[in-house]
Parts: sequence; C-alpha cells; structure tokens
Amino acid sequence: MDNYRKGKNAEEPLERNKLPFFNLPEKFLWMQVRGGTKIRNVLNFALEKFAETQCIVWTGFGPSIGKTITCAEIMKREYGNSLYQVTKLSYRSVEEFWDPILPELDQLVVKRQIPMIHILLTKNLVSKEESGYQQSTTVSPFTKKIKN
Repeated sequence: MDNYRKGKNAEEPLERNKLPFFNLPEKFLWMQVRGGTKIRNVLNFALEKFAETQCIVWTGFGPSIGKTITCAEIMKREYGNSLYQVTKLSYRSVEEFWDPILPELDQLVVKRQIPMIHILLTKNLVSKEESGYQQSTTVSPFTKKIKN
C-alpha cells in the first residue's frame, strides 16, 4: 500500500424507507449517531421531540455503535417502564477508493460491510413476537435523571 494514497469513500445512503422495522408510524424521530456526536446534545434534543412523536429510532454504525446504545439506554432510564424496544442489526456498504501514486498502477476499490445498529424506542405497543424485541425492565429508585 506504499504506492497508494487514500481517496474518497462512497457510503450507502441511510434512508427512512430502508429501516428494518415493521409498522413504523408516519411521524417518528430518527437520530443518527456518529463518532463526533455529543451524547448530551442529541439526548436533550431527543427528549424534547419524543413527547411529540412517541417513537424514536437510534441508528449508529462502526465505532459509534457503543454511543448509540448509550443514548438509547439513557433514554429508557428517563422514561422507565413505559417504552417498548426493538433492536435490529444490519450492515452498511462502504467503498474505499485508493489512488495510485505511480501512473502504471490502477485504482483500487475496497468494499467493506460495516456493522450497524437500529434501536426503536416507542410508547406504542410492539409485538413480543417481533425479532429483536426487548422487554422493558424496572427502573431503580436510585437512578438519577439527566439534568440540562
């Protein structure tokens, strides 16, 4: 790889109609968490808007999966037993282009599948038979709420 320089990346676009959930309402909040996302900022926004939509999908891929799970867990703690959760795992396609430094070499294209997680939290009833359903748990009285 000494004779190549990293070029652009072509990522598969994230689209609402490709989310892996059945019976999503027309109006829901979709939070896409990235590596540089500040948890406090997205949570404050999500908690404000959740009252209007009653349904939120947290999405993250690659290194931001842990941050996505953290956001969903904090939100579940905030709302207690009133939320239903469905978690789905998938992959996102990414093509990396490597440009040659020497003119006689060809451009390389590396295709990767990056793991991705989608977490649906909703106040609407979800079928327990749906794949990825997670039962809500009792919240400890010692749990602190997020403060602005």
